[in-house]
Amino acid sequence: MAVALDRRRFLKASAGLALGLGLAQVPGRVAAGAAPHAPSAPPAAGDGVWQELARSLQGTLLRPGDPDYARIARPWNLRFASILPNGIARCVSTDDVRTCLQWAQAHGVPLVARSGGHSYAGYSQTTDLMIDLSPMNQVTYDAKLGLAHMSGGARNSDVYASLRTVGRTVTHGRCAGVGVGGLVLGGGLGFNQRRLGLLCDQLVETVIVTAAGELLRCNDQENADLFWACRGGGGGNFGINTAFTFQTFPAETLTVYLITWTANLDALVPAALDLLPTTPERLGCKLSVVNDGTRLSLELLGQLVGPPDELRALLAPLYRLATPAGETVRVTSYWDGQDFLSEDSSPEYTHERSRYVYQPLSAEGARTILSFMRRWPGTRADATWKIFLAGGTVTAVPPDATAFVHRGAQMVSSIELDWTPDDTVGTVADNEAWLAEFHAAMAPFTSDESYQNFIDEAQSDYLRAYYGANLERLVAVKRRYDPQNVFRFPQSIPLAL
Repeated sequence: MAVALDRRRFLKASAGLALGLGLAQVPGRVAAGAAPHAPSAPPAAGDGVWQELARSLQGTLLRPGDPDYARIARPWNLRFASILPNGIARCVSTDDVRTCLQWAQAHGVPLVARSGGHSYAGYSQTTDLMIDLSPMNQVTYDAKLGLAHMSGGARNSDVYASLRTVGRTVTHGRCAGVGVGGLVLGGGLGFNQRRLGLLCDQLVETVIVTAAGELLRCNDQENADLFWACRGGGGGNFGINTAFTFQTFPAETLTVYLITWTANLDALVPAALDLLPTTPERLGCKLSVVNDGTRLSLELLGQLVGPPDELRALLAPLYRLATPAGETVRVTSYWDGQDFLSEDSSPEYTHERSRYVYQPLSAEGARTILSFMRRWPGTRADATWKIFLAGGTVTAVPPDATAFVHRGAQMVSSIELDWTPDDTVGTVADNEAWLAEFHAAMAPFTSDESYQNFIDEAQSDYLRAYYGANLERLVAVKRRYDPQNVFRFPQSIPLAL
């Protein structure tokens, strides 16, 4: 992939800019149902200054009140929908990204970059400049090399649409609107991970624009330290990634399944948690304990590269404990199977907290899960404790080979709390207290690591939780490529520890 390194033109244009300004933190969080506030520009960024940016872009600049502004500004996590940008730069090229970085630093305007807008903690929201990569959503396939080239704003839906036509796949997410950039930079979980590895393991090259305007090609040979950091170091820390190249794999025939139990959960939940890590890596699985306000259920959702009879044989210990209340098991082509497994990623009010699990969960751990799920305070939505099955090929990569450190884990667990605008502030507060208590109660049964793509503003010691022993190396990469700390948010990688 050819990259024009037109650094001289950028540096000439940006001579004299105040590159040491840094970025303000995202404003304080608001409770569910709070009224959106109008963005307020800093004094240096009046309408004339914004018009200057608009004239410099190949794409468009949206301001409050413009058509499509409200739709584009809205995040997936509606907890942060009141944080509204003064301007949304709808970038259509790398030059647009560089123009935004130059302009923002020249005028002291804080910025965030966004691809899919799915930051769990709202860190792709701002009251200032949002650099929106979503118009840059191209996905192409090189049949000779088996490589997929994706622009920085491509989403899972774009991956589905493109790769299904050529019978190839990568490890990808279930949510159609999630940006590939955010997914891969934080690691990239998916039902393929045990068999094919994480999405970041399939990354062979990325292109990133730094705060200084350098357009850097990153791979095992060029800027290898930054390439290492881009595989698990999290989005928004080092620059703005405008392109990705991935190794692809054949899209094989699958057995997909959704199996639900409502009876004998006290026996089923510990049995399932013991069983799943022992299954072949051809099995991808999400286990959920769900409270929908009327009952508790256990759900298994996933795929197997193998026939339905093998799936039922693998799960036979669970079938012996109870008959499912509902079951869908079908053989399908790969991409039709993903249509079954996927969700549309509609915006919602949610707070999710994660923990990596390295050892089998004890019977006491399973009892703790069921106890908390049964005494959920309740909202007008659902609450879920879930795991995504790991191991297999994920574990085969050393923890320091990429920035993604959680290699030895059997699963990543998380507690998902959802609510609606009809829930009162008091109801949400009671549920948040339950969530915090539940998260703490699981500490004896898990590690102290958390998944960086389930980024959580409530997580204590978050840098160690996300990056573990790789943190010091990530800080060194940060100092080298973003020495002025331009790319900064409340849980970003700092310049020093």
